[in-house]
Amino acid sequence: MAEVMSTADRFAHRQHVHLTYLAVCRYGTAAAIDLVSDGIQSVARYAGAPQKYNATVSRAWVELVAHHTEHSDAADFDTFAERNPVLLDKRLLTRFYRPATLACTEARTGWVAPDLSPFPWNATHA
Repeated sequence: MAEVMSTADRFAHRQHVHLTYLAVCRYGTAAAIDLVSDGIQSVARYAGAPQKYNATVSRAWVELVAHHTEHSDAADFDTFAERNPVLLDKRLLTRFYRPATLACTEARTGWVAPDLSPFPWNATHA
């Protein structure tokens, strides 16, 4: 976390993506899903807002970052972000999900697949 916050004055979307990128690079996608999701859930509980945690949103972001990481030769996060600006758009999930889908109980507590468009790695299987 210190690596992510060393040049930031707040923990905004870019810092979330950076932390996710580091988790994917260091631990792989499956472990990063658990690590990032557990971390966000803990922060939400600590902030007294556990209802703000959304399991689908957390996993979807990790999978999106992981997909781009797998297809990148960037040596650091700044280069990665420069080459993948779509990940810095915090509204990216609206390309894949309807707002009502992400707001449903199933999405908040578990995994719900995209309902607007498949993720890039699933597009050829749709």
